[in-house]
Amino acid sequence: MKNVRRVNVKAKAIEIKKKEAELDDNAIEQSTFLTVKDKPAVAEDKISVERIKKLHPKVRDEVLSIYHELVRQKVPIRITDTLRTFEEQEELYSRGRTKPGKIVTKAKPGRSYHNYGLALDFCLLMNDGKKASWSRTADLNANQKADWEEIVALFKHYGWEWGGDWASFKDYPHLQKTFGFSTSQLLKKVNDGEVDENGYVKI
Repeated sequence: MKNVRRVNVKAKAIEIKKKEAELDDNAIEQSTFLTVKDKPAVAEDKISVERIKKLHPKVRDEVLSIYHELVRQKVPIRITDTLRTFEEQEELYSRGRTKPGKIVTKAKPGRSYHNYGLALDFCLLMNDGKKASWSRTADLNANQKADWEEIVALFKHYGWEWGGDWASFKDYPHLQKTFGFSTSQLLKKVNDGEVDENGYVKI
């Protein structure tokens, strides 16, 4: 009888400890979960702003406005690439072809909307503001929506095309606004001298 009681006491003690552990886990979850309101503000990223300034004048202010709206929503975006010169495009295109490395682009010089300041690439910045992330499921502003999808949705609202929608070659970090021009048409404009005083093609 004593042994039975001891077993029962031990069983109750284990059960109590399990409940205490569950309570501790819940407390940890509640203390670490932050709503958008509770999340610390996202600081303006100077690198992103400088890159936005290199975009075509036709889209520059619009992208800056979109960027500031994302900052207000505490979406930690980093603009990684905007205007790319023909020389820079040639350097990228040569990788994996005439130079060592993996192929990173299919576009020859003049065949990328980056060459005209009409495209941008982006990533997320982790909470420390230093580490980049290309996760399309991360919810760093804790609003139950993937940050990547929020970024894409806002740009699409302003008429931007997302590389993630392409059928043949998915380019998830890529966004572009073409104004109905093909890269061939834009290249012709450049070759015909239809550029402004800063070298941007006239649209």
